[in-house]
Amino acid sequence: MTELASMEFHPQPPAGEARPWAFPAPERGRLGNGLTVLRCHRPGQRVVAVEVILDAPLDAEPKGLDGIATIMARALSEGTDKHTAEEFAAELERCGATLDAFADHPGVRVSLEVPVSRLPKALGLLADALRAPAFTDTEVERLVRNRLDEIPHELANPSRRAAKELSKELFPAASRMSRPRQGTEDTVEGIDAAGVRAFYERHVRPATSTAVVVGDLTGVDLDALLADTLGAWTGSPAEPRPVPPVTADDTGRVVIVDRPGAVQTQLLIGRIGPDRHDRVWPAQVLGTYCLGGTLTSRLDKVLREEKGYTYGVRAFGQVMRSAPDGTGAAMLAISGSVDTPNTGPALDDLWTVLRGVAAGGLTDAERDFAVQNLVGVAPLKYETAAAVASTLADQVEQHLPDDFQAELYQRLAATGTVEATAAAVSAFPVDRLVTVLVGDAAEIRGPVEALGIGEVTVVAAE
Repeated sequence: MTELASMEFHPQPPAGEARPWAFPAPERGRLGNGLTVLRCHRPGQRVVAVEVILDAPLDAEPKGLDGIATIMARALSEGTDKHTAEEFAAELERCGATLDAFADHPGVRVSLEVPVSRLPKALGLLADALRAPAFTDTEVERLVRNRLDEIPHELANPSRRAAKELSKELFPAASRMSRPRQGTEDTVEGIDAAGVRAFYERHVRPATSTAVVVGDLTGVDLDALLADTLGAWTGSPAEPRPVPPVTADDTGRVVIVDRPGAVQTQLLIGRIGPDRHDRVWPAQVLGTYCLGGTLTSRLDKVLREEKGYTYGVRAFGQVMRSAPDGTGAAMLAISGSVDTPNTGPALDDLWTVLRGVAAGGLTDAERDFAVQNLVGVAPLKYETAAAVASTLADQVEQHLPDDFQAELYQRLAATGTVEATAAAVSAFPVDRLVTVLVGDAAEIRGPVEALGIGEVTVVAAE
């Protein structure tokens, strides 16, 4: 008898009963200094995540100083009234903590991750960074130089260059959204420590800020800890800032950013559509995912698997900014890259896919697969405290209720194929898309013009 034949086989054990899951619900509170606090106890998550949302949006930047919010955000961890930049970095390292900050259209976000055993010390450092950043001349000058060094690399990156051109095309020139988030060479050069401090003093205060704390808080007296740290941050009250409306021109057209000799064409196709406040959002998420959310999406099946034009094409919706009254906008876009000779055929096939969705709709199988991926993997997506904290902070920034994400998964599961199809067609109408191509204009202009998807303009790559 062979060894295999002598082995005893047992039937596969049955799957365990699925446990119900819902996105964590936070508890809300407010410190004496006016800082809003959302806390979320997550047993087992021993690395605590803290997100602080500052009401310092990009449209508040002084005229001609685009990028000052970014420099301020980066300078928050470059020294305080207690520590030099080097000492502050060393103290963070002793805590095993990371501290990051960035600026975007809704405001500035400061993110802290730290083992719960070191939370008191790390929260103290975060409070110092918010309460009394040093903003020394030498550190701000260094950050400005670093930013200036980044800009040529961004312009050389085809995807970044395409995003810059799409924003310029979609939004009015007077709108902050039409210009790079982190500023241009001309605007960044004018930023100094005095300007950074003035921007900080004008817009950063606890009364208009929110802190999100997520992790295993067993045995942590968070009320006392917050009072001793972030509660020591003072500042004047302020009225909510008016949020300008988002306007955009999605007249169908093509802009080619000329890169002579480029062997690939970077494509970015977009327009502005509904954001998360709109009741169509769940169907839009589902329809967009079916269209281009994964390697098995309809766009990838045609452009990647069948034709071999690309390594992948993605469709997505990215919230730009929301207002307290529930108005706002999201960027709806399709992105990818194709080889230069096949730029025209690839765009032709892409438009054929969009027309096919409008004519024949999505399938039930596509819808079911999208729901399985978007809803079924949610518990894995939020295994870390940082992922939960980031989503809660997004909800705060976008003026959404605390249960939005939990409700969204229920609404996605209840959305049918017909609704998802209608939302996908509405999101990507074939005659209302702005197409940006970064590539060799001499090679691709003729084939693209022959498609008739909009007037074609060529601009220099810079």
